[in-house]
Amino acid sequence: MVTRRCVLGALAGGAVVKAQKRRPPNFLFLLADDHAGYVLGCDGNRMAETPNLDRLASEGMRFTRHYSNCPMCTPSRQAIFTGQLPHMAGVTRLITPLALDKPTLAQQLQKAGYRTAVFGKMHLQRPGRDGLFGLETCVTEDIVQRDWKQQVHPRAIPPNIRTKPPWRPFKDPARIWLNADKLPYPAYYEDMQGTYIARQAQRYLEQRKRDKEPFALWVSFMEPHSPYDFPVEDRDRFDPAKFPPPRLGPEDAAQVPAVFEDLTSAEKSGIIAAYYTSVRFLDSNIGAVLNKLGELNLDRDTLVIYTADHGYLLGQHGRFEKHCGYDPALRVPLLMRWTGRIKPGVVEDFTEHVDLPATITDMLEAPPLPIQHGQTLRAYLEGRRVSTPRDHIFSEYLETEQAYIRTERYKFIYCSGRRLDWYKPRRGWSGRWRRLYDLKTDPGEFHDISAEHPDLVPRFEELLLERFRKTHPDASNEPKGLPREDALDFYVRSRDA
Repeated sequence: MVTRRCVLGALAGGAVVKAQKRRPPNFLFLLADDHAGYVLGCDGNRMAETPNLDRLASEGMRFTRHYSNCPMCTPSRQAIFTGQLPHMAGVTRLITPLALDKPTLAQQLQKAGYRTAVFGKMHLQRPGRDGLFGLETCVTEDIVQRDWKQQVHPRAIPPNIRTKPPWRPFKDPARIWLNADKLPYPAYYEDMQGTYIARQAQRYLEQRKRDKEPFALWVSFMEPHSPYDFPVEDRDRFDPAKFPPPRLGPEDAAQVPAVFEDLTSAEKSGIIAAYYTSVRFLDSNIGAVLNKLGELNLDRDTLVIYTADHGYLLGQHGRFEKHCGYDPALRVPLLMRWTGRIKPGVVEDFTEHVDLPATITDMLEAPPLPIQHGQTLRAYLEGRRVSTPRDHIFSEYLETEQAYIRTERYKFIYCSGRRLDWYKPRRGWSGRWRRLYDLKTDPGEFHDISAEHPDLVPRFEELLLERFRKTHPDASNEPKGLPREDALDFYVRSRDA
């Protein structure tokens, strides 16, 4: 729902919105990697140090129940970039490159006259080059890594300061690659890669200020993805003792990935503290970009959006990752600000990542994408409700053939049982399985009630099938007369080229 202060504020400014015809606004898309929606000060987390994001939230609209359409980097990012659910975008696995013929949000904004650019992580799984997918200036993570190493020469760190080793996930013990000792990256703030990305974005803003052309700029940071990088100045910022690990539920033991089973309680606390420190570093760089926007007097003419590709579990259910259907892995921050157009407020209805491209093209009056699986959120931004608010969210993780439905009351998880990813549970799974959680009485998603409610399971399976059949490129090839479970197995299979 939209809160009262949101509606009243929008009504007061509605006449101004209609009366003024302005030049095309600029667009700034700030994107994080693995930033869970609950590690945010404005979300009520008193341990999180996110003053810049909290300020952005106070100046615009905050969506409290925004969900990723996949709990993995590449599919979730391409859902945002194309407006299509991962199975239609053709990107359901980590390693899959986005097809060159896929229409993108950047291309639509180019058609509307925007200068387009990206600095940072896009997970296109292709070498960056100017013009790629409509990005006139395309400085993706591979180019950032190369240029940062060539251009930045970090100052030496005193030998008495411990720093983290190179990141080697699944080769080193989890306590090392998850940074349980809360060690900083061997660099000061000014020399960090995240700071370099922010600095490149600042220079781009200065260029566009000089030429006065409308721009669409993606600034995409690597933080707080493991190993939770942060500079040496922040090494003592958080006390691990203040982050006790979440308790496990009675059904968790069977599904905890084996790689995490040997972590001690102290190590888990250190991992959580390292993550919070990395979020603080992310917030600092976001603040640097937003401050430059303000210094250049571009903030009133710029639609700013902040979100993350997906969420992250910090010990919930024994996990330190995201490849699952629990709420911490799916719920992410979503903040939107356009000074003078979007009045501050809070939206509590469900929204999905695929809603973002529809909203962006609508707000910027750019051509819509040819396929849009989402709906515009413009009504919320103008103090109204959308005509058909979502009554559920859909997400999928086809790397392991899983799909998820979350409603106000329930979470439903379906898995074919045919694939396991690298986060293998010690005991494994045997065959097809389902999980149903009553979020009203069990918000931690600890107690599977699917066996107790055989009437509900078919309803949720039908809801999953409805979303697949409306959006899947192979829907016309679904074999006739399949039992419901076999039909779901037909759709949750990854078809990436």
